[in-house]
Amino acid sequence: MSTYLVTGGTGFIGRNVVTRLAAADRDAMIYLLVRDSSLGRFERLIAELGPSSSPRVIPVPGDIERIGLGISDADLPAHVDHVIHLAAVYDMEAPAAEQELANVEGTRNTIALAQRLGAVLHHVSSAAVAGNYEGRFSETDFDVDQGFPTPYHRTKFAAERLVREAEGLRWQVYRPSVVVGDSVTGEIDKVDGPYYFFPLLRLMGTLPRRLRLPFANLGYTNIVPVDFVATAIVALVMAPPAPGQVFHLVNPEPQGMTALYDAVSPAFGGPRSVPLPGGGPLGEFATRLGRRGEVRAFRDAVSRQLGIPPSVLDYPFFKTTFTADTTLARLRGLGVTLPSLAQYGPAIFRYWQDNLDPARNRRDDPRGPLVGKHILITGGSAGIGREAARQCVQAGAHVFILARKPDELAEAAAAIEAEPGRPGVPKGRIRAFSCDVTDPEAVRTTVRAILAEHDHVDVLVNNAGRSIRRATINSVDRAHDYQRTMAVNYFGAVYLILELLPHMIGRKSGHVVNVSSIGVQVRGPRFAAYVASKAALEAFSDVTAVETMSDHVTFTNIHMPLTRTRMIEPTEAYANAPAQQVERAAGIVMRAIVERPRRIDSPLGTITQLGQFLSPRITAVAQHQGYLLFPESAASLGVEDQDEPGFDGMTPRGRSKLAATRHRAQAISHPLAELAQDTGLTKLARKAANRLPGINW
Repeated sequence: MSTYLVTGGTGFIGRNVVTRLAAADRDAMIYLLVRDSSLGRFERLIAELGPSSSPRVIPVPGDIERIGLGISDADLPAHVDHVIHLAAVYDMEAPAAEQELANVEGTRNTIALAQRLGAVLHHVSSAAVAGNYEGRFSETDFDVDQGFPTPYHRTKFAAERLVREAEGLRWQVYRPSVVVGDSVTGEIDKVDGPYYFFPLLRLMGTLPRRLRLPFANLGYTNIVPVDFVATAIVALVMAPPAPGQVFHLVNPEPQGMTALYDAVSPAFGGPRSVPLPGGGPLGEFATRLGRRGEVRAFRDAVSRQLGIPPSVLDYPFFKTTFTADTTLARLRGLGVTLPSLAQYGPAIFRYWQDNLDPARNRRDDPRGPLVGKHILITGGSAGIGREAARQCVQAGAHVFILARKPDELAEAAAAIEAEPGRPGVPKGRIRAFSCDVTDPEAVRTTVRAILAEHDHVDVLVNNAGRSIRRATINSVDRAHDYQRTMAVNYFGAVYLILELLPHMIGRKSGHVVNVSSIGVQVRGPRFAAYVASKAALEAFSDVTAVETMSDHVTFTNIHMPLTRTRMIEPTEAYANAPAQQVERAAGIVMRAIVERPRRIDSPLGTITQLGQFLSPRITAVAQHQGYLLFPESAASLGVEDQDEPGFDGMTPRGRSKLAATRHRAQAISHPLAELAQDTGLTKLARKAANRLPGINW
């Protein structure tokens, strides 16, 4: 019975090695060095191995960055035949100090433990030890005066040197090139190497298939599937020992961009390629040009927008041709062969597209653009919010409605749930969450609960709002009006955006719809508190939208026209005013969710904005006349019985304000009447003026 101690066994390559090792040596005891942060991945590995293997795979708490790997004497196995050292930092974007600590010092500590245990050390190095060496690099080559373009290249070289120079250590070294997904399933745990270029390759695939795409040979990459690497390591570990042997787990025929495209293009039906004459010097020129200071800043900005780390563009191609004759011959004798890129190219592309493509969360279901989308709507118990939730559910979305009153929320959710779905579209689901959006802790708790239960939110609709129609002069002793309005219309929406923004950026997908108001365009009188709060949210969203453009988090501001909801009921001036129904307003919200424009304006608002731009003084005079013509609402003046048009039922302060309003309106009544007569608007003017108590026109 053999005993193995494995570092990095919960990583991508390590997990594949442990799985195959447990299957190949059913009598083996396998000890896995596990950090606290990797316990979750270890548990998933055990679940994948199943009950027959899990008793033979034992976790050992420790850390390669500590002396003795941080293993206590109680946890240290009494006997170990093989130490398989896979743990390392493989991220070229990681800080140099972090790579030095893990790759070099971690290897130093692993060597010391292998010497102490008398075990064979199987060190998984990398083809990166060749650095920028130009020419053929064999299994027997190591120090050939090569340079090291990145800390990753340097630290992998330094780690292998430590292994080679360790006294009394029996060792074997494995140098894989760029490791991609499984050749059958395509599975991989992160985007790396050639995967960064898959979006560009797929974009080319949108061209007609009858075309032929010209590709210049800018250089070569060298990729191998993870199942080949893991199977080869296990086979070589279990084979008769070969002390001091180096094994190149590489493709002896390096692949250019043309070969990579042709291998993956069947997955998306792209046209075939046509190689252009040229060679590595063209790629070297492009790479050097990209490193020039005057070009690099622009190049890096563009690459980040495309989701490509700038370091990948610094050294996108190998200058080295790796030979692997000895390794591949021995592996053939062990029954291990390297599949061709053409065989597994479609599999790795499909897995990336379905599981790792940053754009996957932005794709629409073929059955409808909202099918399966998760949409959070505030103010969802009534009015526009409730109707928008209903329409979203009918379109196949899973909707979360927020409001303060649990009873109204429950009633709204039950009513929407009870409606039958549309033919041909799967009906969505609705969940209600009681939440006061003005309380940041309540918002945080609610958002976390939604994400924990439902995984993600695709769209946030900030619909909850508070409206106040009161002249500024009548609000000088009512600062709380402004505070309460800002609390709901601005801060409540901002709290939700701040909670969801990291989540949306992480998914490279998200949309925020702000149900603003035509008032932000018109800026009419008596709405200073309301319009200011909505304008603040729009400004916040416009700035954030610019910042998150590369992260594909977008914003829409809807300048919603007057809508017949309970929000406008206290204002008697709106009783007969033209106002759209909530069904139409919800339809506008649906358009914002599906089409994602930057803003949706109303014609009247746009005309008013044009007037403010071309003739701001005349527009202001016209709006001022409206301010004088239409008084404060009874509700804002403290009328106890809002159906009473006179002074009865009013507070003394309210009577005084209404009398002053009448006086101002009376002062302009005759000039307005003459203007209306001259312009043929007598009937309209009379109808408007007759709404003022005490004025006969």
